[in-house]
Amino acid sequence: MEEFIFQMPRKWQKQGRVRGIALSQERFQFIFDNEHDLVEVLEKGVHTFHEWAIVVERWSEVPPPDSLQYIPIWVQIRNIPINYQTQLAIEALGDIVGKVIDVAFDPLKARSNVYERVKVRFDVSRPLRKEKVIDLPNGGKTKVFFNYERIQKRCYTCQRLSHEQSVCPITIQRSQVEADSRRAGQSIMKKKSNVILLESDPLFGVLEENQVGINPNTSKPRIAPEVLEEMRQYLLVAPGEERIIREERVKASVREVENDPILRKSALSLDLVPAVTRDLQRGKGLVFDYPVENSMSPLFEPRPQGEKLLAASMRANPAFEGRPEIISTRVQQVGFSQSSASSSSLSGSTGSRLKSFDLNLSGTSSKKTSIRKRPGKNMRKMNANACQEENIQISLKDGMIIGSVEKRKAVDQMGGVPKAAKQITQKAVPKEGLSKDQ
Repeated sequence: MEEFIFQMPRKWQKQGRVRGIALSQERFQFIFDNEHDLVEVLEKGVHTFHEWAIVVERWSEVPPPDSLQYIPIWVQIRNIPINYQTQLAIEALGDIVGKVIDVAFDPLKARSNVYERVKVRFDVSRPLRKEKVIDLPNGGKTKVFFNYERIQKRCYTCQRLSHEQSVCPITIQRSQVEADSRRAGQSIMKKKSNVILLESDPLFGVLEENQVGINPNTSKPRIAPEVLEEMRQYLLVAPGEERIIREERVKASVREVENDPILRKSALSLDLVPAVTRDLQRGKGLVFDYPVENSMSPLFEPRPQGEKLLAASMRANPAFEGRPEIISTRVQQVGFSQSSASSSSLSGSTGSRLKSFDLNLSGTSSKKTSIRKRPGKNMRKMNANACQEENIQISLKDGMIIGSVEKRKAVDQMGGVPKAAKQITQKAVPKEGLSKDQ
């Protein structure tokens, strides 16, 4: 709880504007400095801490009996038949999960998603429903799937949000009861549901038990207690034959209202009719399913490589018939060049690239590669000695002494005389005597 109190304001990005108070190990309270931050946090929907969902609602002096019991969740409904993708059908499917608050549906807009979205008021004590088999009016059946946005961790045994699979109380209790029953040699008896309509009730025999029972999706009665009391008063004030007529009217009215989802909510359950929003992406969040994926994607599976195109063309050439060793050698050379080209193409713009075959559409090479033919080491030495002897012969012709051969770059022909000869030339200034002025 201490970590939770200090981490949630940072997660909400409200540091310094909200302070938390730990009421117990399971309950807390946050006090906001302004109304805007409080409304913004409540509108975010599902809140999580360490990937577990938490229930957040506005504080009240007198909390209702179902306080901290419901959270708003956006549900994605998949695999709806195309003929039943209507507002009423989507709302009816959302009622399977919980009480529908909003329906994101606009038939006039293009939809790229393969699901429909509804916002429900979900009871956290109930398990998450993953799928539901629906009976179609034409006699067929289809399976509808539900995905929950922003819901991360859950118990994969009972699909509840309050614990992990290893400590699931339902599984532990069931195991203990079965073990005790096996030791005692008794059979496991199912618990009977509580009967609502007693024999002394005026509605006994008029309505069926499944019509007035608890709705497992909303944990509330299918018919509100106020409506049932009005029905009882309506039947008690009529004597004799009038009582029988009124009982038939009640049966027909309830049966007719149950066929209409809107009337069933407003007239029987006394619930508010869900709003319809045209914003299909309103409050959208991620769906955490944690699916088991394959280690290798099918896009990256190794594909069997067949024979190369150049090898096939060479095998089809009659000139190479009966000479498989030439074909195999050429194929190996082509394969080496192509692999070198592919590896060099992976280098950056500043890296070096090797020359490769430039193949046209037909698969044949349209440009020949230029290979530098460098002579061997012995041949290069012989060529260097030959150049050296040639330089000596040139120096002898110019009158240079043998042994003072210089490099070709150092020889500077100045007026037909080599530079070395010019340096050893001795100059003498003739004696002309004194000048006439002296």
